[in-house]
Amino acid sequence: MSYVLAYDVGTTGVKTCLFGIDREITLLASAQTGYGLYLLEGGGAEQDPEEWWSAMCRTTRAVFAGCAAAPEEVAALSFCSQMQGLVLVDGHGAPVRRAMSYMDQRAAAELKRGLAHGPQVAGANVVKLLRCLRATGAVPSSVKDPVWKYKWVQAHEPEVFARADKWLDVKEYLLLRCTGQAVMTEDSAYATLLFDTRKGREGWSGELCALFDVKRNHLPPVIRSTDRVGGGLTEGAAAELGLRPGTPVFGGGGDASLIGVGAGASAVGSTHVYCGTSGWVSTVTDRQLVDVSAMIAAIVGAQRGRYNYFAEMETAGKCLEWVRDHLALDEIGIYLEKRNVAESPEAVYASLYDYLTETVEGCPPGAGGVIFTPWLHGNRCPFEDPAAAGMFFNLRLDTGKTEMIRAVLEGICFHLRWMLECQTKRVPTSPVIRFAGGGALSPVTGQILADVTGRTVEVAASPQNAGAVGAAAVMGVGLGIIPSLDEVGSFLPVERTYRPNAANRAVYDRSYAVFRRLHAANKDLFRRLNGGR
Repeated sequence: MSYVLAYDVGTTGVKTCLFGIDREITLLASAQTGYGLYLLEGGGAEQDPEEWWSAMCRTTRAVFAGCAAAPEEVAALSFCSQMQGLVLVDGHGAPVRRAMSYMDQRAAAELKRGLAHGPQVAGANVVKLLRCLRATGAVPSSVKDPVWKYKWVQAHEPEVFARADKWLDVKEYLLLRCTGQAVMTEDSAYATLLFDTRKGREGWSGELCALFDVKRNHLPPVIRSTDRVGGGLTEGAAAELGLRPGTPVFGGGGDASLIGVGAGASAVGSTHVYCGTSGWVSTVTDRQLVDVSAMIAAIVGAQRGRYNYFAEMETAGKCLEWVRDHLALDEIGIYLEKRNVAESPEAVYASLYDYLTETVEGCPPGAGGVIFTPWLHGNRCPFEDPAAAGMFFNLRLDTGKTEMIRAVLEGICFHLRWMLECQTKRVPTSPVIRFAGGGALSPVTGQILADVTGRTVEVAASPQNAGAVGAAAVMGVGLGIIPSLDEVGSFLPVERTYRPNAANRAVYDRSYAVFRRLHAANKDLFRRLNGGR
């Protein structure tokens, strides 16, 4: 058995997982800790890269406390991380400012100046749209796309921008801290929407850099997810992490690339649904395509020649955290006391889903007619609207917390169905869906997802760790233990299966039809209340 360390670097914290790879990928130990997400006026969302590194060091040492494996036995380490952040570092590798999160939406003016001018199609200048589509198969049409964050810093913080030497994403900054090498994996490079994907032309597009006035020297060399980075861990990084100097470091991937791999949905035609902080539907294809009207594009995957046709919602599991903090905090506290749950963050998180399961099971499908819109931080797909917000629709005198909590779960699944239907218009989606993320811990959520979508839903082991499992798979391929990423599914057996209930589906169809109309009916009101945020 080979031991590998996978770091799942999320929006709210890092989870460090020690896996053993033999005939299966087996989780042996894990540790996690949180860090800040700094929300600012005007839609800003930032994080401190030093907090990422500190959390990574603490959890690495914690993993080996009481673990049979020794740090010197680690064969490799790698990452799965949040994507589309902006980390600008100087020539010494030090950040010149806090990282801008994928959630940051301050660059509306930069987007308008850079893309939304002249003759337009779907809000983008026709000439620029065609040039982008030709090179990358996608268009940076969202205010949250990294190029507009880059332009925002250039426009608003020129002194800071002048100190920048390299443009990195989240995982890439940590690769730099580990190895001293500034690189970017293909999926992260593509997420900048400056990476030419045409066969024989793969690499940074000089044309698009010129089009958006991006300094080419800011962009680092591009590597594959399964490539080794430099000479492995530097002496300094190894000392901070408590690992062996020279331990191989692999490129890894972003969460959009690796969670599907870790869910066992890596072959062409396979579809997976993720419910973590954010949520998405993704289908593996062997070609690029884009649906600008629905904000869906086939993004570069962890394996060359594979693309993830990807539709994302901003808040999914984050809605459940909102439920915990604002609807059910007292009840969950009592629940935890009765269950005598350990005080670890993971135990509390898992118990949140246990609580939701027990609470919601007594409420019939349809939540008493209550519908929740899961747009607590705006929305991206199938409509781009940073002003959109969450709401409970159709509350009555007999509505209680139970109905409201179930409505949140159903609302998340309604939006996932909406994105799945948008995908199905352009690509064949699989009749069996792999479900990953913390949301997959709850049997109630798994069954609701099956009933709402009409698809069979499968869950592999450790669905809340799917990104880390995907990073372990990358290392398995890089070390020669797993033949290819296409074959990862055979190393990840299914643990739970949910099949749709026809009677429940009929109830959900009625509510879903209303759900689909709520944004269109309220978008002007959202804009009036939230347009200045």
